[in-house]
Amino acid sequence: MVPTTVDGTFRQTNLTNESSEYLGKREELRLAEIELMRQRERVAELRRHLPEGAPVQNYQLEEGPRDLNAGDAPLHAVRLSELFTSPNRSLIIYHFMYGKKQSKACPMCTAWLDGANGVAHHLAQNLDFAVVAAADIATLRAYGRARGWDKLRLVSAGNSTFKYDLGSEDPEGHQDSTISVFTRDAKGDVRHFYTAHPRMATDISERGIDLLAPVWHFMDLTPEGRGNWYASLAYGTKVQAAST
Repeated sequence: MVPTTVDGTFRQTNLTNESSEYLGKREELRLAEIELMRQRERVAELRRHLPEGAPVQNYQLEEGPRDLNAGDAPLHAVRLSELFTSPNRSLIIYHFMYGKKQSKACPMCTAWLDGANGVAHHLAQNLDFAVVAAADIATLRAYGRARGWDKLRLVSAGNSTFKYDLGSEDPEGHQDSTISVFTRDAKGDVRHFYTAHPRMATDISERGIDLLAPVWHFMDLTPEGRGNWYASLAYGTKVQAAST
């Protein structure tokens, strides 16, 4: 339902017993939400108008069958350019913190990808999406099967420098969660368009890609907020029961 205007104030409900104090603060919040929406749109426009990015090498990666439940053979090499399914589409890659020094899958990345799997068929209408990890392809696919990631394209970085070059891996093999966007130019060469990390500044270490995962924003709707909540690979019986 579209919010209604009563005495010049936008009302989000038809409740008749909301206090004037509540309505005043809710209107203040509504105006702040509009400001935030417009700022998000300004940021998106700035991103869309970035100059043409640097060309990148056509990295050789590793992949298994597209059907995650069809087993892991045959494994085959796949070039970065082959992750594009057609011309004039962008490719988004999520750098999964799994493999090398990250011997256990990152819980936050896992929560992020649980959500991405749910919307992957929507994303596919407009763009290409893949998950790249440092873990070998068999290990990555086994984890994906355990999580039910049947709509995600899972790819191993193999022996390439892809993750290091894009900043999601350090020289010692420590991993970072990262999002990267690639395009192809008129000649078909792959170009880097955009990369973002959770760390945005020396005093902002964890919020850089939050907008791409809804779980924190649901929490921000509540009076308790997100607090210091951190995702887990499994939750206790009480939480599971509460969610059923």
